[in-house]
Amino acid sequence: MNLTEKMTGEVLGAILGSIDEAIHVVDTEGITIFYNEVAASHDGLKREEVLGKPLLKLFPSLSEKSSTLLTVLKTNKPLYNKTQIFVNLHGKKIETVNTTLPIFMGGQLIGAVEIAKDYSRLKQLSEQLLDLKKDFHKPAKKEEGQQGKYTFQDLLTLNDSFADIKNRAEKLAKSASPFLIYGESGTGKELFVHAIHNASQRSGGPLVAQNCAAIPESLLESILFGTSKGSYTGAVDRPGLFELANGGTLFLDELHAMPVELQAKLLRVLEDSAVRRIGSSSVKVVDVRVVAAMNIHPRQAMEEKKIREDVFYRLNVLSFELAPLRKRKEDIMFLANVFIGKFNEKLSKRVEGPDSMVEVVFNAHSWPGNVRELKHTIEYMMNVCEGPTLTSDHLPPFLQNAPIEKPKSMESLSLRENLRVLEKELIEKALVHSGGNIQKAASLLDIPRQTLQYKLKK
Repeated sequence: MNLTEKMTGEVLGAILGSIDEAIHVVDTEGITIFYNEVAASHDGLKREEVLGKPLLKLFPSLSEKSSTLLTVLKTNKPLYNKTQIFVNLHGKKIETVNTTLPIFMGGQLIGAVEIAKDYSRLKQLSEQLLDLKKDFHKPAKKEEGQQGKYTFQDLLTLNDSFADIKNRAEKLAKSASPFLIYGESGTGKELFVHAIHNASQRSGGPLVAQNCAAIPESLLESILFGTSKGSYTGAVDRPGLFELANGGTLFLDELHAMPVELQAKLLRVLEDSAVRRIGSSSVKVVDVRVVAAMNIHPRQAMEEKKIREDVFYRLNVLSFELAPLRKRKEDIMFLANVFIGKFNEKLSKRVEGPDSMVEVVFNAHSWPGNVRELKHTIEYMMNVCEGPTLTSDHLPPFLQNAPIEKPKSMESLSLRENLRVLEKELIEKALVHSGGNIQKAASLLDIPRQTLQYKLKK
């Protein structure tokens, strides 16, 4: 069965047709089998001109190498936020930013789907965003909100290694050298950046942040360095983020998502403290401290050619690796209780804490989302909890049903099933030790007597 037959469902067609993005689907031969109205509008064509036609006949200015759809068909690998410039059948120049994905069924490639965004519209939105940032970071008094949101006092930990990193970062915050912070998503990199800014001599200046993965490659350069009037059609004099961060800190998150060609320009700013707007022949000296963050190890990023070695060594003057939560076991329940306190205030609740079963689950979980995942888990449990104690009944589904490691002699069970077994064993042991006294058993289990009675009835 070919891709055309697989995707003829009316529901699927209605969904794809109503999405406010340009959708273009081709089979393995590059023949268009789906093309929505938004795509037709972007490309200046009619749907009937495109459906059932080979891609290169529709867009003769493209080739197998320059077409993102044909590239994905050839490599079987997705492309994200890639700029594509071509001329349509009517001679109109089209510029889009595409995310293109291979489609597999039964392990076989059956086609590719492309989601395209109008580059001119993206450029307009990015310029509006830059204007908003410019207004936000206008010179203002310190008390009017130029500081970061967090300080080193907000970085809570019982882990000795994490505490050591925190103390060293606080001491080095007053340096003018750049910082590089790396660690998995959710480990607290952004909090560290805010704390470093607030502890520095630049705390009265702006803290300007930009996620390098959130902006298409083709727009990131103008966002960072600004534009000069006449550099391209419709371009105006507009400062980039380096100029907006003058006298303060520029935080570049997910640095490894920045194109390596653009990293060369970043290096020049780091070395010379001067920026040149796109289309300008003059340079402007800036006083900016750059703090960069990555969610992969720098060595891995260099091996995968995602970051230039010279950029890494320039940023690596002061660097810190933030350990994942699974390597900070003592922080799991400590931070859980901190979040319980925060959500008690936010949700107007009086939860005292988790029971012993929840502690078992929390300490056994690997927390791939780290502190952010823990915080969201506590928030979920606090919303569904109506009593004073968080129990296993309040755990989110992904924790209740997650498989956990067992001894090889045991059959693999879901976490929910293991919790029931473990809970039953703990209750039985508590009843034995208490001589059958429910009040004493509840005290041993550190749960209310009513909770124990309820569990015994189950």
